[in-house]
Amino acid sequence: MDKNWVVIFSSDNLQKVELVKGLLAHNEIQSVIVNHQDSFYKFGEIEVHVNRDNVVKAKFVLKEDNSQ
Repeated sequence: MDKNWVVIFSSDNLQKVELVKGLLAHNEIQSVIVNHQDSFYKFGEIEVHVNRDNVVKAKFVLKEDNSQ
């Protein structure tokens, strides 16, 4: 992964990761999911990455969503 991408969220729950990606997309923030889970045992983390230029905006969006 390019050094311009930063992990903004991680979870072992794919549904939570997809919700975060959708929330970011709704706010016009491009994101990428990187799945580090073992494909058989389903342990490990799934990460949401955003471009370094969007980190502050993405953190604000996630914080505002969690405060409601």
